[in-house]
Amino acid sequence: MNEKAYTEEQIEVLEGLEPVRKRPGMYISSTSLRGLHQLVHEIVDNAVDEALAGICTEIGITIHPDNSVTVTDNGRGIPVGIHRQKGISALELVFTTLHAGGKFGGENSGYKVSGGLHGVGAAVVNALSTELAARIRSEGKLYEIKFSRGDVTSPLTVIGETDEQGTEIYFKPDPEVFEDIVFDFAILKQRVQETAFLTKGLRLTLTDQREGMEQQRSYLYEGGISEFVSHVNKNKSPIFDKVFYAEAVREDINVEIALQYNEAYIENVYTFVNNINTIDGGTHMAGFRAGLTKTINDYGRKFGVIKENEKNLSGDDVREGLTAVISIKIQEPQFESQTKVKLGNSKARTAVEAVMNEYFKYFLEENPGAGKNIVEKAMLASRAREAAKKARELVLRKSALESNRLPGKLADCTEKDPSKCEIFLVEGDSAGGSAIGARTSKTQAVLGLRGKILNVEKARFDKILENAEIRAMITAIGVGIKDDFDINKLRYHKIIIMADADVDGEHIRTLILTFIYRFMRPLFEEGHIYIAQPPLYKVEYQRKTYYAYSESQFDEVIKGFPPDAKPGIQRYKGLGEMDKEQLWETTMDPERRILKQVKVEDYFDADDIFTSLMGENVEPRREFIKEYAATVKNLDI
Repeated sequence: MNEKAYTEEQIEVLEGLEPVRKRPGMYISSTSLRGLHQLVHEIVDNAVDEALAGICTEIGITIHPDNSVTVTDNGRGIPVGIHRQKGISALELVFTTLHAGGKFGGENSGYKVSGGLHGVGAAVVNALSTELAARIRSEGKLYEIKFSRGDVTSPLTVIGETDEQGTEIYFKPDPEVFEDIVFDFAILKQRVQETAFLTKGLRLTLTDQREGMEQQRSYLYEGGISEFVSHVNKNKSPIFDKVFYAEAVREDINVEIALQYNEAYIENVYTFVNNINTIDGGTHMAGFRAGLTKTINDYGRKFGVIKENEKNLSGDDVREGLTAVISIKIQEPQFESQTKVKLGNSKARTAVEAVMNEYFKYFLEENPGAGKNIVEKAMLASRAREAAKKARELVLRKSALESNRLPGKLADCTEKDPSKCEIFLVEGDSAGGSAIGARTSKTQAVLGLRGKILNVEKARFDKILENAEIRAMITAIGVGIKDDFDINKLRYHKIIIMADADVDGEHIRTLILTFIYRFMRPLFEEGHIYIAQPPLYKVEYQRKTYYAYSESQFDEVIKGFPPDAKPGIQRYKGLGEMDKEQLWETTMDPERRILKQVKVEDYFDADDIFTSLMGENVEPRREFIKEYAATVKNLDI
């Protein structure tokens, strides 16, 4: 008899919300911090749907001292009547049944457009919380129902009277499910501010009540995505004052577009569908790009800025220095993946392109100064590329991004599984040589970089690709950049920046981080970027060696010695001061080293910081230095 027989007895049926608790990763992004914050987003998104329906004007999010959360809104309130088919209140149904909600009936549903398409958000949050209480203010009464891990603990009851309306959801994440139940204010702040930009007239207030972390942020943008563009450009130098804004309905799709150009060379375009950030773009992005390129070329030729004998401007040319936000509302969005990051509806392309062709044309003709500046900026970009090509100085993007030849300065590893591989980006021949000698060649690769790479915040794309060190990084990492970026081609799952622990080292790290952020940003989002932490001090005493990675750690080491000791102390200023054995045991050995993972919690703030520190304008940099000068430690000039 086969003891491993597969019979009907082994068929398991998960009832109600059991599947969510058993396999939470199928319903939220993860059980890490990302998934924890998604709980808040799910409840807030439901409230935002009320705002999109034209009813809710205020949403409040409060983090309590015990890391529980309350989300309130002044919408209609979730219905409390008995559901005809299920025989329980609609409120209970929404929180205990997957795919139950008011978002599935098309024109006859409770919502014309919605970000929460699958009707699982409220139920999933309930299943993954030790406590959840829903209070509904509707028709003069205050209703309450309570749950624990998806089960009703206190049935729907009228607990008072009220002349207000709205929904209040309190929940406490389950520590049995999540690796960490401590919310990060910065993560929530970015999403809240983004939502406020996208929903003009909606006030969102985020409050942190935790001890030592008390703070509050309130966001209300009557100008909507126009203010979004102004916010992104605030430390840049716009080439015209007025932000272009258009809103229209085409193909039953509500289209909003805002844009403004600045003197820099970086393209910042953000796209949203029903307030969902489609970070991989999609058909609405394609329509925007096509409309932008056509309209600018038509304008340039009509008014003689582009001569008859000159070629049309390319998409890359017309997007140099562009900041834009495209936000569409569509009844049945089709996403190319469950993560909702790329839109697939073909109608979205034609709708957005039509709005761009019509309204941006009017803008250019009514603002001839802006139109002239845009075309001339694009023509400069085009001519720079052409001149570089003719002089054989331009590295064609195809050869730079598609070449299978690895850079000669790369000491590659032998392991072929990227998840087991890491690459050290090391500045300097001496440090690079030590790192190659110290590494484990099976899993550790070393790419030596000579000098400081180009500051991409101040350079055009063609100049960026001319830089030998940048080309070497692009080829070694393997994912490509800009439109050619493909995370599946990543050759190393840990990309470790290793530079000296001095001012020059900090500058080199910042230059590399700026390049990766501007051209390979998903590497941050997927957690692949790290900074090595070489020691600041070597302390020798009685034939023993101690390494200190911070001033406080150095003080602790010294305290442990007798009062009359004169230990040998070396303050490291460069990686080249360490031999390969020291570099291995302090900085490269996975068992003993310290790595700092670089994450971006707030993309608006990150963009602002990179612009302030690395951009053309001096004033934002001066203000940044003045604000943070008092907190600087280990300053070594």
